[in-house]
Amino acid sequence: MGLGPITTGFAVAGALLAGLCAHAQADDAEQMFKDKTISLVVGHEPGTGFDLYARTLARHMPRHVPGKPAMLVQNMVGASGLSAFNWLGNVAPKDGTAFAIVAFTVPFEPLLGNASARFDASKYGWIGNMDSSVSICGVSKASGVTSFAEVMNREIMVGGTGSSGPLSQSPTALRSLLGARIKLVEGYKGSASVKLAIERGELDGVCGISLSTVRTQYRDIFESGQLKLLLQLGPEPHPDLKDVPHVYEFAKSDEDRQVFDLLFGAQGLGRSFVAPPGVQPERLQALRKAFMATMGDPELIAEAQKVGLDLRPQSGEDVQAFIARVYAAPKQAAERARNAVKR
Repeated sequence: MGLGPITTGFAVAGALLAGLCAHAQADDAEQMFKDKTISLVVGHEPGTGFDLYARTLARHMPRHVPGKPAMLVQNMVGASGLSAFNWLGNVAPKDGTAFAIVAFTVPFEPLLGNASARFDASKYGWIGNMDSSVSICGVSKASGVTSFAEVMNREIMVGGTGSSGPLSQSPTALRSLLGARIKLVEGYKGSASVKLAIERGELDGVCGISLSTVRTQYRDIFESGQLKLLLQLGPEPHPDLKDVPHVYEFAKSDEDRQVFDLLFGAQGLGRSFVAPPGVQPERLQALRKAFMATMGDPELIAEAQKVGLDLRPQSGEDVQAFIARVYAAPKQAAERARNAVKR
């Protein structure tokens, strides 16, 4: 039985209205970003892996954003990215013209008891992740250490940035949860400063640094064999590191794995970009769509391959879902994780 003329009229009117709304949203995004400059804030020092990824993205993403705005990268160093994340939530414009990249540890600082982290990262607008990767612990050849098993009996000295940074949290957690003999020396500005200290013999190594940074910023000492990888930290083992043990091998219970998810699994968010809370949904969606289009852009892919940047992208929706899941973790697991990174 066919539709009557009145029903058909409603259907046609509904379709026209939906089309007009979609067109209006597209026009809104186009006008919103046209002739604008989008600020891409890096919560870390120039020359770090976060900085390299941000600047690479900024060279290509504007072509895919409605209105083709300019994109300006700015470094906002402080508290291992926490300053930039707080700025994003409290000061940055909420119209889609500002977003940031910070260390994967920062969004979870409220769960780890950091009183300076007054936010709920699940309320922010996650745009996407350029590299769902792993981090590693590594030592210099000069240290004489050749395996992570040795670190359970022999002390190594590694460099960190601050309490909310992965270079500080990762070794602290490994010392607390596994009994690893790791001495942490803090105060370094970032991974570039730590590398110089390793080369000068001031440090034995680094823990919590991303594999992508090892392959770019640390490439010379890695490819020459001067840097030995001891342990993988991340949600799952990396296929290129089959001979390097994975931290989840040390988990003995479901609760252990929940704790590891918060402290180590979150490292899969390695190069995630985030907008402030409160950005209008259609504008956030425009940025997410542009981000994923950029990840498939042949020019970006060619540049990433040339400089050695790993690309294992995740959509903003997937990142948002992971953040929400971690925030919903059982209180007991979150408490263990908090205790694991206490000094």
